[in-house]
Amino acid sequence: MNDSNHKRSVPNHELPEDLKRCISFHGHLCPGLVYGYLVAKEAIQLLGVHRSQDEEVVAISENDTCAVDALQVVLGTTVGKGNLIIKDYGKNAFTVLNRTDKQAFRFSRKGYYQYEGEHQEEFNKLEAAFAAGDATTKQQIRHKLLKSLDLLAKPFDAVFNTKAVKIPVPPYAPLARSEACAQCGEMTMSTRMVDAGDGKRLCVPCAESRS
Repeated sequence: MNDSNHKRSVPNHELPEDLKRCISFHGHLCPGLVYGYLVAKEAIQLLGVHRSQDEEVVAISENDTCAVDALQVVLGTTVGKGNLIIKDYGKNAFTVLNRTDKQAFRFSRKGYYQYEGEHQEEFNKLEAAFAAGDATTKQQIRHKLLKSLDLLAKPFDAVFNTKAVKIPVPPYAPLARSEACAQCGEMTMSTRMVDAGDGKRLCVPCAESRS
């Protein structure tokens, strides 16, 4: 049974181990990280996949926020492996693809966030201070914590829309030999070299410096 419709009860001191790994990698707990964590966990369940060791799973993020770090930790989708694609549209939306069966789901955040935890009065005061721009560092940390824990307690379907989608399967990360730039001499991926028109091949920065 999909546990999306069940309430996640997460005491402050009992965060899931995989979320703790996300926090360790990212540096702190925040709502953005939790959004990515929730998407990654839901994608693993819907697609029937495990953490990607190579490029079996592909994630496309429509933002460059904290959420991306959770995708990297939980899904194993990284820029270095080529299976994390960032299209920075500023949208809180993510698509996760299983290469094996070409099945993909797009997750997009629903509406405006509303706190539903047990510290409503405190959260309202913190929210007001945050909105006014005069929240102290301590208040900012507390605000992020309350919001993060509240998000973890919500049913997934209350936070994100989920839609099965058909998308072209992205090519695998390209491999190419390196060659020396004719101007700076630095080794550069051959497929990224620019023909200078005088028989020389330049790296992108050197080619742009000539224009």
